[in-house]
Amino acid sequence: MTSTSNPSRKTLSKIACNRLQKELVEWQVNPLSGFKHKASDNLQRWVIEVVGAPGTLYAGETYQLQVDFPEHYPMEAPQVIFLHPAPLHPHIYSNGHICLDILYDSWSPAMTVSSVCISILSMLSSSTSKQRPADDDRYVRNCRNGRSPKETKWWFHDDKV
Repeated sequence: MTSTSNPSRKTLSKIACNRLQKELVEWQVNPLSGFKHKASDNLQRWVIEVVGAPGTLYAGETYQLQVDFPEHYPMEAPQVIFLHPAPLHPHIYSNGHICLDILYDSWSPAMTVSSVCISILSMLSSSTSKQRPADDDRYVRNCRNGRSPKETKWWFHDDKV
């Protein structure tokens, strides 16, 4: 799935460009185990391959994250979604939207793409069942026409997964 969720695309600020270039160099120098940044000329959109951790329900499975950076990154959280097919998980909708507080209300400018990826892998790894959120059909239906997950008022109530 190529995302139709397209946050208003403004040019990245100088601070955002500098920060992303620094994070990209860090990815190249110290690659995260289980992740691979797919090279691109677009600094504002990254595609990252995620491999499920050994010993988990997602062991060896490969997924792709699309990370779109807003104009004022890192002061504002990136938009992060799974590209199709999204993993079956209680907090990942079939359209790739992820219900994870650090992507919204709990974002901090101290966070990096690496820390977000580690959090997402941790969320996957701690899952005890492969299933969609109970409201998947309704949520996906309401997100048509390219609605961004950042437009959702998320309710973070499950700290077990």
